[in-house]
Amino acid sequence: MAPEFVLGLAILVVGTIASALPRERTYLDRLINLEIPAWGLLLVMLSYDEALALFTFGGVSVLSTFIFVRVMEKRGQP
Repeated sequence: MAPEFVLGLAILVVGTIASALPRERTYLDRLINLEIPAWGLLLVMLSYDEALALFTFGGVSVLSTFIFVRVMEKRGQP
């Protein structure tokens, strides 16, 4: 196994737990915690193919940020 694959899986698991159970319940903290598993996923994909990793990371990052910001706008700031 490549080291970036193992590190990516670890970051993905830790980031998912941090995103699911944040200490602070503000929307900014949740948005930042959403980016942590994305970096783990990028490292996992980098162990397979660089182009696939970069295109997928860019697409998922933009899409998830857009959706999350729309949700924040509808719910209002706490």
